[in-house]
Amino acid sequence: MRADHILAYAWAAPCTVVGLILAGVMTASVGTHWQVVNGVIEVCPAPARSPGRKGALATCPFAAITLGHVVAGISREDLARLRAHEHAHVRQYERWGVFFFLAYPVAGAWQLLRGRRAHRDNPFEIEARNAEVE
Repeated sequence: MRADHILAYAWAAPCTVVGLILAGVMTASVGTHWQVVNGVIEVCPAPARSPGRKGALATCPFAAITLGHVVAGISREDLARLRAHEHAHVRQYERWGVFFFLAYPVAGAWQLLRGRRAHRDNPFEIEARNAEVE
């Protein structure tokens, strides 16, 4: 592994720890499927126990969320469909480190103050959506 990769993992490590805690809670509550794709841990409810968008997940506002080098998704299908988008967020964590936890909501709040949409017009989301088509 190159030195810049090691530094990127270290810089994002505090955020990854939060993601691992979320993954641990998911594992303890519903059972999970874990996989590593391009150095990113992807976790979702185990197929036999995956509720999809039913039950408590019916109101979940997202199909996947990225915390450092961990992506938690609703299903394997969602993880596969959103992989380019969520891995773009991983690269953002590698650039911003723990400051991403502040930068992302501040960017969204700035969009709201400008009369725009906090999520859709957030520059971090725009960058991630652009990665979907590359």
